[in-house]
Amino acid sequence: KTTLLDALHSTSIVAKEHGGITQHIGAYRIKTKSNKFITFFDTPGHEAFTSMRARGAKVTDIIVLVVAADDGVKEQTIEAINHAKAAKVPIIVCINKIDSNNADSQKIKNQLMEYEILSEDMGGENLFVEVSAKLKKNLNKLEEIILLQAEMLDLKANPKKKARGAIIESKIEQGKGPTATVLIEEGTLKIGDIFIAGAAYGKIRAMTDDKGLKIVETGPSVPVEIIGITGAPIAGDDFVVVDNETKAKEIADFRLRSVKMKQTKSFTKEKLEKILDEKSNINIKDLDLILKSDVQGSLEAIINGLEKFKNDEIKLKIIHKGIGAINESDVALANATENSIVIGFNVKPNNQAKDLAKRDKVDIKFFTVIYELLDYVKDFMSGLLTPDKKEVLNGKAKIKEIFKISKIGKIAGCEVIEGKIEKNAKIRLLRDDQIIYEGKLNSLKKFKEETAEVKEGSDCGMVLDNFQDIKQNDILESYVIEEQKRSL
Repeated sequence: KTTLLDALHSTSIVAKEHGGITQHIGAYRIKTKSNKFITFFDTPGHEAFTSMRARGAKVTDIIVLVVAADDGVKEQTIEAINHAKAAKVPIIVCINKIDSNNADSQKIKNQLMEYEILSEDMGGENLFVEVSAKLKKNLNKLEEIILLQAEMLDLKANPKKKARGAIIESKIEQGKGPTATVLIEEGTLKIGDIFIAGAAYGKIRAMTDDKGLKIVETGPSVPVEIIGITGAPIAGDDFVVVDNETKAKEIADFRLRSVKMKQTKSFTKEKLEKILDEKSNINIKDLDLILKSDVQGSLEAIINGLEKFKNDEIKLKIIHKGIGAINESDVALANATENSIVIGFNVKPNNQAKDLAKRDKVDIKFFTVIYELLDYVKDFMSGLLTPDKKEVLNGKAKIKEIFKISKIGKIAGCEVIEGKIEKNAKIRLLRDDQIIYEGKLNSLKKFKEETAEVKEGSDCGMVLDNFQDIKQNDILESYVIEEQKRSL
């Protein structure tokens, strides 16, 4: 998918990616040979970005579903189809990698039929195009089909009004403060416009296009990065230009209060009882996370991925989350919280935080690929699980004679009839298949010499720890308890 965008956009997106997946949602505007513009809204293919793809379906007019001709329909493909259908957005299927030796376009078409995606030649309504991003084959055809679909849908927007749009991504940049990528859906956005975006507001101080060039105004279907926001809005928030700053502040303050009210719901009797019950269960272990990411969308995707790690024995709690560099406050919080981890995704600590972490021995983990971050947390949680215990039987011995020695007590003269008897293993005594004793050996002798083990077919003498009620034909079993690691 990203290689295809690379070919269309004539940039090098893939080379900059970590792990070969798009970590952020991006928007790229291309100019076709017919002097028309298409804005591609790039949503990541990794499964953790389901919610981001859902927002992508909401703000786009046409979905281009990219499927590899040599790979086929994957879980992420199905998720993308479901989001597109939920948003009632038409789908164009782009079969990429047709240059591959294993390419099988018909197989892709057959697989997609299961999800009600049918090509016109099979009696369906979906437009299909076969391309090779690597060889830049049929890219013009893809552009033509997108423009044809747009013409059929009669897509229009009014540029002569105040701008409205959607927040695609937000982040905090050193030297710039909060910035956001906005996709303008209608109207024209200009430098100096006052706007509201979720619970944030501001005044446009600067705008740059997808190529990083500064611009003074932009119209519908154009993605821009803006500077001049009071805070970082959430990806997916509506972006609206308003008349004045007072009105923008009032709306933002109201939305912020609404968010805080939801977060501080009053405790009911049932909730309090549940908390007390959880605290009384000493078997529950806590794992507290402090998450910092470079952009809001990635942070949300990480949280969505972590929510899947549920276990009755471990309580995973995100005690702090945010965008921007890891700071002293993050490290201090980790130091004050038992069993906590600081995780940075595409961000590093500032110098003060680095020094504080070194002094207080706070471990900070860094990741650039989301599934590596999720795997790390999953493995860490698995390590906290109480291991399964399994009994392994080493051997059996039968009591043939009983000897009494005044200073020692009763000694069991035995024959090892199965496996081996180990001195340091656990021991149990069975009489008529009933367990009479479980404990350990005080002594294990062979030919009057103390020994570590006696194997099958040999005779030995055994003294049980604090137990004298032994009889002829009793069976002694030697066994160990092995611990097996568990995973989520």
